[in-house]
Amino acid sequence: MIKFNEDKLLLVKGGKVTREYEGLDPVTRDIIRNYLYSAADTMAVTVVRTARSSVVKDGMDFSTAIFNEDGEQVSQGLTLPFHMGAMQPALDAVREYFGPDVSPGDIFANNDPYAGASHLPDIFLFKPVFYNQTLIAWTCVIAHHTDIGGRVAGGNACDNTEIYQEGLRIPPIKLYDKGVRNDAVWQILRKNVRVPDTVHGDVLAQISALKQGEKDILQLVEEYNVEDLKIYMKDIIDYTERLTKSEIDLLPDGSWEFTDYVDDDGINPDPIKIKVKVTIEGEEMLVDFAGTSPQAKGSINPNLPFTKSAVYSVFKNLTNPDITANAGFFKPIKVKAPEGCYVNPKHPAPVAARGLGGFRVAQAVFGAMSKALPDKVPAAWGGGEVGISFGGYDKSGKAFVFVEFNNDGPRGGGPYSDGADGAAAPVHNMANTPVEIIEANQPLKVNRYGFVSDTGGAGKYRGGLGMVREYELLNEEAILQIRSDRNKFLPWGTQGGGPGSRSYNILNPDSNMEILPSKFLRTLNKGDVYRCIQAGAGGYGDSLERDINAVHEDIIQQKITTYHAKSQYGVVVDDNTLEIDLQATKSRRDKMAKDRVNHSRSPEVIPSSEIYSCNELPTID
Repeated sequence: MIKFNEDKLLLVKGGKVTREYEGLDPVTRDIIRNYLYSAADTMAVTVVRTARSSVVKDGMDFSTAIFNEDGEQVSQGLTLPFHMGAMQPALDAVREYFGPDVSPGDIFANNDPYAGASHLPDIFLFKPVFYNQTLIAWTCVIAHHTDIGGRVAGGNACDNTEIYQEGLRIPPIKLYDKGVRNDAVWQILRKNVRVPDTVHGDVLAQISALKQGEKDILQLVEEYNVEDLKIYMKDIIDYTERLTKSEIDLLPDGSWEFTDYVDDDGINPDPIKIKVKVTIEGEEMLVDFAGTSPQAKGSINPNLPFTKSAVYSVFKNLTNPDITANAGFFKPIKVKAPEGCYVNPKHPAPVAARGLGGFRVAQAVFGAMSKALPDKVPAAWGGGEVGISFGGYDKSGKAFVFVEFNNDGPRGGGPYSDGADGAAAPVHNMANTPVEIIEANQPLKVNRYGFVSDTGGAGKYRGGLGMVREYELLNEEAILQIRSDRNKFLPWGTQGGGPGSRSYNILNPDSNMEILPSKFLRTLNKGDVYRCIQAGAGGYGDSLERDINAVHEDIIQQKITTYHAKSQYGVVVDDNTLEIDLQATKSRRDKMAKDRVNHSRSPEVIPSSEIYSCNELPTID
């Protein structure tokens, strides 16, 4: 046990002080902190180099971390911010279930959302690190697996109504017991997934990364004795907590509220409200979701550990980037959510598509903070919450499953610059699967991939453009599953900026076009084409304050049309010569200023009568 006594750090065993530390060396602490960060990053590189699935090695949907002996996160690799606080609860469940039954050579697995995990496709693996029979740390790798069984390939269907439909649920269990493989667990996993070689390959990649992390930690022990290393790992967490509190103390005191919405859950057409109130008082922060809608019937609920992780990722974006992502960062940020509400569902609520809800949780918190920090928080990003899966069987009966999250969604306009086109959300840090990889490994052809003009929210600083991605099925048949959003509630603009554009799901756009809802399951036949158009991001500031030369440059780059320039920015450009008419522009802007009604920071709603109308489809060249 470690206790602090003024400037002394005391190591207590059996109720007696066995060692006193007169003050830890900050240089040594930083060396160890950076080493552990590097070790977690090396684990991540190991996953990328050894994984089999595109969703892991190309999409980067995984994370790595190192924990101290007490299961507190000490460092996280440069992977997925959404996983910041999601790993420690899953390890807590493992440690609670197994108690002292932890030995060298053990490897534990857990994917149960009601035992600290996230959703079933995310399998958490943990390895205890021992030195001479003394537990000193844990390594962790979480990876999103291509398939986890269940009624729909890919494990992300929104129309499940209970967790039992979503796939194989793995409670805290040992994959390896004292170095001996638990073949029963591996066989159960193999028999319950559609692409066992891919899933097993990714699990083995996780194990390789766990062992790499263990190796690096044991090398560190060679330079620092075990007890000193334990003390410094604890001090790294405590130091991070102090830094985080000092960062919170720099923020203004007060309370700010914001409400954002998920269009629907894919079953019930009613919107899902996410209401948040952020209260800052001194060094403490409370994020309260009272007033949020009840848990959804459909499979789109984020569980509480994932909700907390989404909140932490927001404030990691708003604080000093040099602060370590560990348990000390989480401690000053308190998250409350009524049990049974959308962001804290009760068993057996389905949670497969919880990532979409996590996006909206983060955007609601950012929305509240845009009021507290108007000169720092950008507008809402666009459509990166699109989850796509194709599943089926080829002529030989072999299964194929393709899972992708259209991650290259646009960023919102910010206080100093336009939102980036094609950059992952600030809480996401993932990537799209390269077209060549898709076409080489799946019965799919990607016909289109690019940006869509006029989709970024208007503002002094424009929102990023939405992306189009179009897939043609080459197999005889497949099940297409889509979880998307922002059909009805647009990405919000801020500080007078306009909202982004809506998303579209389109079947066979060039023949017998059909506009599909934001969440659906559909059987496709050979030659069918699915087109995904992401939502564009929100704008920042008054669009009439945008530099006319910036508007002109957007026209030249075909990011906006001359019509959009005139209607949204009051900039009149000749359609043929593309020259600015300065006099007409001044007159137009003067008139717009008189008629201007400022956009709200809250999401704007498209009337339900227009949701499935084809009248305003973006033009795709």
